[in-house]
Amino acid sequence: MRAGRRSHQTTDSTHHRTVIPDPGTTRSDGPLTLRRRRGRAVAVLTAGTVLTTAALTGCDVLSDQDSSTKGAPAKKREAPAWNRSPATIAAVGDSITRGFDACVVLSDCPEVSWATGTDTKVRSLAARLIGSAPEALADRSWNYARTGAEVADLTAQMAKAAAKRPELVTVMVGSNDACADSTALMTPVKEFRASFTAALEELRRAAPTTQVYVSSVPDLKRLWSIGRENPLGRAVWKLGICATMLGDSEDLSTKANDRRALVQDRVVAYNRILKEVCAGDDRCRYDGGAVFDYRFEDELLSKWDWFHPNKSGQGALAEIAYRNITAEKAPE
Repeated sequence: MRAGRRSHQTTDSTHHRTVIPDPGTTRSDGPLTLRRRRGRAVAVLTAGTVLTTAALTGCDVLSDQDSSTKGAPAKKREAPAWNRSPATIAAVGDSITRGFDACVVLSDCPEVSWATGTDTKVRSLAARLIGSAPEALADRSWNYARTGAEVADLTAQMAKAAAKRPELVTVMVGSNDACADSTALMTPVKEFRASFTAALEELRRAAPTTQVYVSSVPDLKRLWSIGRENPLGRAVWKLGICATMLGDSEDLSTKANDRRALVQDRVVAYNRILKEVCAGDDRCRYDGGAVFDYRFEDELLSKWDWFHPNKSGQGALAEIAYRNITAEKAPE
């Protein structure tokens, strides 16, 4: 996430032919010759009848095999099995995945990232899947997220991730698209879909078999409802953190509530898009809204902005991701 952003913006019919033996190959005398001639006559008559019927009905004359398959539904292609223990991981997204404000004020702290961090107290997703040895994590996990990133920045990040050919890419993005200086500057839903689709397509061009795990956008309104009760949280938010949702946090007027409802609706729409686009990719798994539904409390939020997860909050995100990635079935 980030504090805010500047203003911008013939039928081939099956032909059957009855082959009639060459008369020169048959004997010209005796009952056998008569029977064969009668047989040829019957064959010619039968073939003529079949062809005439086909012409009158406008239907093709089909073989038994053709008849049994014509009109049969196409066999559904089975999705590839989900690898529940990927050995290499790349992360893309925004400031949450960079561990912003989790260690030092107004600074990234990737070592506590829920996705690829090395801090043993966090127990990142990479540490749980690969092992906590720093050497292993350095060689087999990569963090390409960027503080302040929006969904439009995801394609470039995906290109970097794809170059590593990881077995898994984690995605957490969307908060900055909703956290603008005004609701008019939030990323339109149509643009959000186009950007996320393009990012997945970029990954597929270079890494067609890489799995993708997509986290839902957090519930920004819940963060407001928690932080507004805290004097420090209210004071910090006045600096401009996520103005669309957290600005004028004590204002409970109809206008202010309508503004927050609009932001919340946009976040819900973003999550719907993440789910739908991910569902169209055989190797993509959405978290089922787990991050959006998670009840972040004061003790899980940064003491410097009351918005980003602290170390404990990063650990909670790692646990959600690990549980969903290692599950036999994808979340509903």
